[in-house]
Amino acid sequence: MTATDEASTATDGTGSARRRELLDATYDWVLEHGWAGMSLRPLAEAVGSSPRVLLYLFGSKDGLVRALLGRSRADQLRVLDALPDDAGLARVGHDLWAWLAAPEHRGLLRLWLEAYSRSLGEEPDEDAQGSPWAGFARDTVTDWDLLLAAHQPSDRVSTPEGTAERTLLLAVLRGALLDLLATGDVGRATAAVTAHLRGLGSEARRGT
Repeated sequence: MTATDEASTATDGTGSARRRELLDATYDWVLEHGWAGMSLRPLAEAVGSSPRVLLYLFGSKDGLVRALLGRSRADQLRVLDALPDDAGLARVGHDLWAWLAAPEHRGLLRLWLEAYSRSLGEEPDEDAQGSPWAGFARDTVTDWDLLLAAHQPSDRVSTPEGTAERTLLLAVLRGALLDLLATGDVGRATAAVTAHLRGLGSEARRGT
């Protein structure tokens, strides 16, 4: 398919399917290569498309980045889908860490870390879309806080203690993840997370 044919396809009602196909392909590419070297021409060539078509389907390079960031967030959040609402933070933390520590997720987590770091230097622009990185770090914290809150007892969620409990668990998981990505020492990081989760489980049994 030529670039002209592909662009025409995007206008005849099947473009959404092609957009999803290219989003999947570009996401796989970014997982392998990271954000830093992302340039439209080599990226388009690698996924069997053209810069013109990518720009048409995603509006701009920033639009493509936004779509990829959204895909990355969605992939991370799906890990808790199978847990019941009353699982409790100790069980949630255990399952989250097992997922984070799995070798097959290293590419996604490095991608997350790179995006998170870039986001810290970007301020959201309320009057325009601004940088695609703006707000990503803040939004991921909000995402995870809401998911953790869904697994706390309802009478604890809105209390200062409940908020602190979620914040500390997220900080422990994020810190252990950074340690793991830096050192590759799964045992060391897992021991630290397990120690924290043991304390969470004890508190839950005491009902405090």
